[in-house]
Amino acid sequence: MASLKDLKNRIESVKNTRKITKAMQMVAAAKLRRAQDAAVAARPYAERMKDVMAGLAASVGGSDSAPRLLAGTGSDQIHLLVVMTSERGLCGGFNSSIVRLARARITELLAQGKTVKIMTVGKKGREQLRREYGAHFVGHVDMTEVKRVGYENASSIARDILARFDASEFDVATLFYNRFQSVISQIPTALQVIPAHFEGEATVAVGYEYEPSEETILADLLPRGLATQVFAALLENGASEQGARMSAMDNATRNAGDMINRLTIQYNRSRQAAITKELIEIISGAEAL
Repeated sequence: MASLKDLKNRIESVKNTRKITKAMQMVAAAKLRRAQDAAVAARPYAERMKDVMAGLAASVGGSDSAPRLLAGTGSDQIHLLVVMTSERGLCGGFNSSIVRLARARITELLAQGKTVKIMTVGKKGREQLRREYGAHFVGHVDMTEVKRVGYENASSIARDILARFDASEFDVATLFYNRFQSVISQIPTALQVIPAHFEGEATVAVGYEYEPSEETILADLLPRGLATQVFAALLENGASEQGARMSAMDNATRNAGDMINRLTIQYNRSRQAAITKELIEIISGAEAL
């Protein structure tokens, strides 16, 4: 059985840990508000950009002059998986849920005989995937020094992806990230960005005449659309990370409180037993005299 001093030290240690987790929870809550506002504000623009490109893509159809980013290479043999995670841990299952989805896709593609290339954004995804799929890594983006995600960060990642596509390094590119829904709910998402894939029907009217042609406009819009999709994914990830960290630190603070209560009860019982034992020894000694 632990001594009274050991129990007291453990109680103090857990109390200090609770102070840290509580502080991290408050910091995450403050960052969450800004990150959530940024993610929500970016959604209308990203959705409208997608709708415009979907309308243009519908009018272009399967013509031979369609941009390569829309038509693709004609093959789906080589897949580039861009896995976006955080630089830091202590955020619950945020990173593991993204990696789990990416790992399932990697396993599926390899089983089909496809070639898989992995590009990571954020340290945690690289750490979890490198052991098993290190041979498939082709790039990594370090976001350690980035305090607040900006469009330039997304544009840099998009340019890297486009350069690899122009060099015929892959046929299909997919983003993996968490879409923010609430503090306790983040949805792991896989979004194909090359070739451009639009779900649902086009909402842009088809009766417009474009100058220059639809193909020329699409050729200019598609790279911008890719950067917009990457930017939106980074913002969604940022809000999801802070929400997950806030929830994880809240749970840790509660667990620390429960542990302090249990250790305090154990400490009091041990102290009471020690006092009772001393009283018995004193009484027994007095009776012996």
